[in-house]
Amino acid sequence: MLATAGALPPEDGAWAYEVKWDGVRALVAVDQGRVAITSRNGNDITSSYPELGALAAELEGLPVLLDGEVVAFDDRGRTDFGTLQSRMHVRAPSPALQRSRPVQLLLFDLLHVGGTSLLDASYDERRSALDALGLSAPSWQVPPAFPSGGQALLDATRAQGLEGVVAKRRDSRYQPGRRSDCWLKLKHVRRTSVVIAGWKPGDGGRSGRIGSLLLGVQGEHGLEFAGHVGTGFTVPVLADLGERLEALRRDDSPFATDVPREHARHAVWVEPVLVCDVEYTEWTRDDRLRHPSYKGLRDDVPAQEVVRE
Repeated sequence: MLATAGALPPEDGAWAYEVKWDGVRALVAVDQGRVAITSRNGNDITSSYPELGALAAELEGLPVLLDGEVVAFDDRGRTDFGTLQSRMHVRAPSPALQRSRPVQLLLFDLLHVGGTSLLDASYDERRSALDALGLSAPSWQVPPAFPSGGQALLDATRAQGLEGVVAKRRDSRYQPGRRSDCWLKLKHVRRTSVVIAGWKPGDGGRSGRIGSLLLGVQGEHGLEFAGHVGTGFTVPVLADLGERLEALRRDDSPFATDVPREHARHAVWVEPVLVCDVEYTEWTRDDRLRHPSYKGLRDDVPAQEVVRE
């Protein structure tokens, strides 16, 4: 179940509020002593986070299906997507990497427990059942949900430099695979996922490498041009992107709409399958991202689902 971008709902007792964490969405199935973790686009990512395997022992044989977010924290206690990048794409992290870049599973929903589905239960009922499990360890926890005080939580998360808040209707059922207005996300930082459709060669210090990425979002008729991003890269990131994009080269533009001549000239087109996150200041009147900055690849978001929010 996915959230819709929206405004803070009225303080009428119908909504609960949670902190919005900056990580990777994960469904966690625990059964017969084994933990299986699935990303939002259906990929098995269990091997990337071996420290979460001990969750089965805490549940003592109880089969469950949990919903949550895998995150990494910085030294100020804020979720850091950049740090998480060093774990997301590693399928068998070494013990040293696990120690230097630890992750934590933040759980916020319970979909099945002991063979019983909770999909048709209300949010309040599911959260009560989740809290009753008492899950708490260095590698996982259940952050609190607040039955009121949405504005206060929004103000607090802004002051602490967190991503934002998710408001959830307390009487709503869980709707698998749907983006529902029963869950509303309120972000402090303007951040979105975009599809990488090509790149422009760099010059100067970036001669022979990527200068900027050409970005798109899905529209009514297919992939639509959304601008380009040329900042936020490190040297290792540029090298990794260069290898990935080289394998995806194609002769023609993947966009369904025209690309401005200044961007299409000298462009190297690629199959539009890689998704990345960017931070930006606003969308312009001609539907371009203003001042985007690259934040990292997302292997948990299908390219065909990336639309302008």
